[in-house]
Amino acid sequence: MSLHKLQPLFSLLPTVVKPIRRTRLSEKFFWTGLVLILYLIMCEVPLYGVAVVGPDPFGPARIIFAATRGTLMELGIGPIITAGLILQVLVGAGWIKLDLSKPRDRALFTSASKFLAVVFTGISAAALVLLFYPQIAAITPPIATIIFLQLMAAGILVILMDELVQKGWGLGSGISLFIVAGVTREIAWQCFSPLPAPPPPDGDGKAFGLFPALMETWMRGEAIWDLFVRIGGLPALSGLVAMILVFATIIYLRGIRVEIPIAHFRVRGFRARFPIKLLYVSVIPAIFAYALAMQLLFLAQILWAQLGPENPLLRYICVFEGGVLTGGLIYYLTPPYSLPELAANPLRGMAYLLFMVVSCIAFSVIWVQLSRMDARSVAKQLIDGGMLVPGYRRAEQAVVSLLDRYISPITVLSGGLIGLIAAVSDFTGAFGTGLGILLTVDILYNYYQLLMRERIAEAYPALAPFFGR
Repeated sequence: MSLHKLQPLFSLLPTVVKPIRRTRLSEKFFWTGLVLILYLIMCEVPLYGVAVVGPDPFGPARIIFAATRGTLMELGIGPIITAGLILQVLVGAGWIKLDLSKPRDRALFTSASKFLAVVFTGISAAALVLLFYPQIAAITPPIATIIFLQLMAAGILVILMDELVQKGWGLGSGISLFIVAGVTREIAWQCFSPLPAPPPPDGDGKAFGLFPALMETWMRGEAIWDLFVRIGGLPALSGLVAMILVFATIIYLRGIRVEIPIAHFRVRGFRARFPIKLLYVSVIPAIFAYALAMQLLFLAQILWAQLGPENPLLRYICVFEGGVLTGGLIYYLTPPYSLPELAANPLRGMAYLLFMVVSCIAFSVIWVQLSRMDARSVAKQLIDGGMLVPGYRRAEQAVVSLLDRYISPITVLSGGLIGLIAAVSDFTGAFGTGLGILLTVDILYNYYQLLMRERIAEAYPALAPFFGR
């Protein structure tokens, strides 16, 4: 399949022009900050004609997709991520013929991703208007159309903000920026929200945020230990401790690597090391696994809305009571988000843990092949670059055998570790969710490296070409 024939269609989309000169670091900070402020404003602006009622079945997933219920950021970056992942899989599998090493094909891939993101924005907006807003039946078709147009406009604006950052006006990518902002915003809310929590039995009647609740507990002379686990899924000390431990664990695991010595066969005396990190595929497998679970939940809600509880076969797949998933197979693919929930239904916790570990391992193996990070592809890259492994013949098969001793087991191990950490941190109610913390650490580390490169390139302009500037 070729995308070149669709290029005239892609050109109809609004686009952001690249800067005609090298953008200074201060300018990049300005545009990045402006995009971030606009995103935070959109998270607070409610959708006209929509009243948020009942529980939110996609609550935890909204943190990962930088979405806020009932606002202009209802869809978040979900359409962009879905479009990008689908295209990457299609290109990696060879179903779409593109050579991403060529600038023209890379530009075509970017245009196709943007076009597909707009399509998914329209599909998601239509599904929300038709299926997931129960109050839609009580309003007129013109109001429903206005809601759809708001979602489309906000979705396209998010796509353009991401493009603005990626094309050199800002730092990193808009997607990474929005994810970190969404996770940080959620962590800050769980820590410092002064709003009152529900009274017993649904809550403890104290402040929703952990630190205001700690202050109330101390002023009343009550035991601080009572806040280690709070009823109703309220932010608890266990969640704060879990968040800190997950941050520390991921930072530690990022530093573990196997280093294979390499040399250049023409440059005598050149020695280097090729690192194979323990977290070889980063958090990509967890994103795939989480997206799979959320898509299944999305489809389950559509089936439940269309067929209803009268269908006995559907009840084996999902059961919704008051808009909350309470049973069925899909129920066991979603985590209990607190220790009391885990204690009440340990089978659900075990099933979710098994799902995350197995699916992350499977996606790790698939992603390594699709992204050409497997032993054979890496060996070919080293040999084509004039590299060799001291003590081994400069033959592809010999290098493949050496690399495969490490890459294959590390691929499985890293996928299992990421799935295990994401699941366990969800069980403890970690602030920001397990996957949110994993993504935040990974993105912040990449931003740190990016800022170091930008500072070096600005201080020494002659080195800028080495950093792709």
